[in-house]
Amino acid sequence: MSMQSHLAELEKRHQALETEINDCLTHPAVDDLKVVELKRRKLQLKDEIERLRHNGHASVH
Repeated sequence: MSMQSHLAELEKRHQALETEINDCLTHPAVDDLKVVELKRRKLQLKDEIERLRHNGHASVH
């Protein structure tokens, strides 16, 4: 898998988590622990995306 396709897949998963979090927050009976877990996973994806972008730019220069 190329770096670009891997990044695109991570960004897609990041957006899916964002959508899921927003859906959970619109329902009053949402489990707070579920939202916390979703946000944690979203942050991990964001960190991985940023790390890959940084490493990709560093290897080009």
